[in-house]
Amino acid sequence: MKSLLVLVPLWLCGAVCSAYPLYGGSAREEDTGMELLQKYLENYYGLAKDVKQFTEKKNNSPVVKKIQEMQKFLGLEMTGRLDSSTMDVMLKPRCGVPDVGDFSTFPGSPKWRETHLTYRIVNYTPDLPKESVDSAIEKALKVWEEVTPLTFSKRSEGEADIMISFAAGEHGDFIPFDGPGAVLAHAYAPGLGINGDAHFDDDEQWTEDTTGTNLFLVAAHELGHSLGLFHSAKPEALMYPVYKSSGDLARFRLSQDDVDGIQSLYGPPPASPDVPVVPTKPNSLEPESSLMCSPALSFDAVSTLRGEFLFFKDRHFWRKSLRTPEAGFYLISSFWPSLPSSMDAAYEVTNRDTVFIFKGDQFWAVRGHEEQAGYPKSIHTLGLPATVGKIDAAVSDKEKKKTYFFVEDKYWRFDEKKQSMEPGYPRKIAADFPGVDSKVDAVFEAFGFFYFFSGSSQLEFDPNAKKVTHVLKSNSWFNC
Repeated sequence: MKSLLVLVPLWLCGAVCSAYPLYGGSAREEDTGMELLQKYLENYYGLAKDVKQFTEKKNNSPVVKKIQEMQKFLGLEMTGRLDSSTMDVMLKPRCGVPDVGDFSTFPGSPKWRETHLTYRIVNYTPDLPKESVDSAIEKALKVWEEVTPLTFSKRSEGEADIMISFAAGEHGDFIPFDGPGAVLAHAYAPGLGINGDAHFDDDEQWTEDTTGTNLFLVAAHELGHSLGLFHSAKPEALMYPVYKSSGDLARFRLSQDDVDGIQSLYGPPPASPDVPVVPTKPNSLEPESSLMCSPALSFDAVSTLRGEFLFFKDRHFWRKSLRTPEAGFYLISSFWPSLPSSMDAAYEVTNRDTVFIFKGDQFWAVRGHEEQAGYPKSIHTLGLPATVGKIDAAVSDKEKKKTYFFVEDKYWRFDEKKQSMEPGYPRKIAADFPGVDSKVDAVFEAFGFFYFFSGSSQLEFDPNAKKVTHVLKSNSWFNC
């Protein structure tokens, strides 16, 4: 599943130490134990990533409460100490999705809008024959199909609701796998783009039985996330975060907790095969504001930022993470006091870890929360002619290292390596981006596509095929 990860190499050294008390023990043992504990609490229980605070205040009650929260969720004795039982569970292979939250479904209860879903296995692990992988995934989906109105069909090419892939290490979603053991897989909640997809760590030894990591069991768990389920605190549940091999795979059944969770989203299966399955209506998420799900919503600018998506509108912006279905809603000034409201354009240059913001004939630069010195600068320092008074939209192609500036019905292209505007521009937008005929309000790149925004509409454009592949509402990223 697409989620956070636990770093195994650090834990291998910890495995030889039987227990690490929160208080007491040698300084070296305690420091090692604290390092392992800190990463687990950061990755799965929402502990702020502040090493100094953790090591200097390890005896304070907030840290103890986090340990107790973890122990309670995992069904352990709530000692508030890093005892041997807690360490044993922390060292077991598990799902990469965090455990925080008092719900059986993701925040906002996102779910699929239709009851018939498609899936595609993008690539295969070399550990198993192709037909064995197909069978394991089909069986994993079947366990959910049996207790809901959901049905599934496999696609061999193109886009599907649930895209399933095997990968090792860094694999394009900003959540790299960590090698054998620890995090086995991760998945995303239902939604657009990468949401709903499931990723499996190909450094694991995937098997049909329990001699290695059983693909069916992990897939059934991950696909539960793809359908909208969060982790369960009940050890007997399939959605419990820690991997457990089952003795009799042929007789595997979901726990009642799993059934209750999935039926809270989709309801029970039809009464009989003669009763037709009626597609369910979308379960709308609660909006951050009434504006977010307005059918007329348009954006001033859209950009990525360190794997997240930023949607700017007037004095505010929505911040959308791949890990959470709900978008946060913020004042621009609360993050970047000097940035203008009602901006014209924004884009991220990932290899420089910088987002550039445009309004009128000026632009600003930020890195994370930090505004960069020396800005604003004139847009003409980029090589745009003096006749250009403002930019409508901009996007940087991280693979080609090219940035596109859209102005009315034309565009310019900037070479990020040479830091200069390329000759032969401007060119007509319609000539090089067929189907993008309206004025471009905003644009950003994700998952190999350009997403062009014009008013309340959005076009998904494939730059390789040079065609529009989907027409969407601008707010489709908010699961409205």
